[in-house]
Amino acid sequence: MSHFQVYLTLGIFAAVILAIAFDLIDMAVAALLGVCAMMALGILATDDVMKAMSTAGGPLSLLFGGMVVAHVLSKTGIFERVGAIYLQATGGSGRRFLLLLIALVAPVCAVLPNATTVILLAPIIIRVARSLKLDFVAPLILAAIISNAAGMLTLVGDPATFLVGSSIGMSFMAYLQKVSLAGVLAVLVTVPLLPWLMPSIWGAQSLLPPKAALPGIERPGFLVLALAVLVLMVLLFLVGEYLPTKIVPPAVAIMAATLALLVVYGSRVEPVDEVFRNIDWKTLIFLGAIFCLVQGFTKTGLLQGMSLQLYEWFGAELTIVALLLLAGIGLLSSLLANVPVVAAALVMTKGYLVAAEAVPEIALAGGFTDWPAATLPVFVAMMFGATLGGNATLIGASSNIVTAGICASEGERLTFGRFLRFGLPITLAQLTVAAIYVLALFWLQR
Repeated sequence: MSHFQVYLTLGIFAAVILAIAFDLIDMAVAALLGVCAMMALGILATDDVMKAMSTAGGPLSLLFGGMVVAHVLSKTGIFERVGAIYLQATGGSGRRFLLLLIALVAPVCAVLPNATTVILLAPIIIRVARSLKLDFVAPLILAAIISNAAGMLTLVGDPATFLVGSSIGMSFMAYLQKVSLAGVLAVLVTVPLLPWLMPSIWGAQSLLPPKAALPGIERPGFLVLALAVLVLMVLLFLVGEYLPTKIVPPAVAIMAATLALLVVYGSRVEPVDEVFRNIDWKTLIFLGAIFCLVQGFTKTGLLQGMSLQLYEWFGAELTIVALLLLAGIGLLSSLLANVPVVAAALVMTKGYLVAAEAVPEIALAGGFTDWPAATLPVFVAMMFGATLGGNATLIGASSNIVTAGICASEGERLTFGRFLRFGLPITLAQLTVAAIYVLALFWLQR
């Protein structure tokens, strides 16, 4: 690639980000225009696009499968029942409303992708907020932020976390043992900030409407089958990689989506076409396009150069590099979709670890999983930076983007600045906790 093409790539990349950040054009259109420009200028070839889609396949499969399962669950009527219980449990208190929101969102994000969780639970949150005569935009922002943080509870909770974990051969169970506690801490650290960030909601007290009977379940058989699909999906996430025929999480998500579609078809709840119409294709296309843009950026060779530069600056000081990655990826993930940022950072980080002689050069090849224990905190720092950094801005994570779309459909415009007012302080607190956790991991490896 010529120097001129490198400058063009950087210019296109920057133009797409600025167009999205300043709401100059729809984010999916901006990303697709960037890809088209790179292809027209010869920066991206067909092979590059195919390579980008190969990298994107796992995270996008997780998102797609989660979206299908979530949509099918939404048709069972169980969430209307959960919403009624949620409203009564608040007792009219804004404080309880926010705390119960966290308790509701976090467990769901442990098994479903964060964007899917927001899609699934947003109607409940909006309904309860309106019943309490409270603004629903701030609670939806909190739901998006909690969904991102709680995505660290399991390997499949966030596509970026899965991308890092799968690239180093980390299993679902190994993740639970070594990383999940950080997800718990990232969720809990938001609680002390709520009275300061959302004082009007935190201190609110409303009269509840008269207690009504809980909504009934019209199709109990359909509910049982839909929940069975969810349970099977969770079980396969846990044990699929230990079966004689290994089943990785993206394959589990596709299988679960297929079974959910079969349940819909057999139950005649709605046409299968309707399920597909309700998939958030815009988010999937946007992420796919960003992966292509990152592939163009990777071709410039700047990432490989940064690998060597890291080694020249810090040598084999893995602790310093891990903290630098935590901050740097956190910053980039606040401006870009976190999954493609991680895809690019993995190239740079693995190159650095080879330069630092922490692993042999074969580690740069696909499928290498023999990573020394001393390198684990470096990759965990990447997970933290990507997952938590996305909480800072509106465009930092797919769940944030989905939240903006839901607010728009309800007649409220969620701006970049409004999200930043809540997201930035929470992100700084979460990244601080993450840095302490990474340092603890290094200490335990000694």
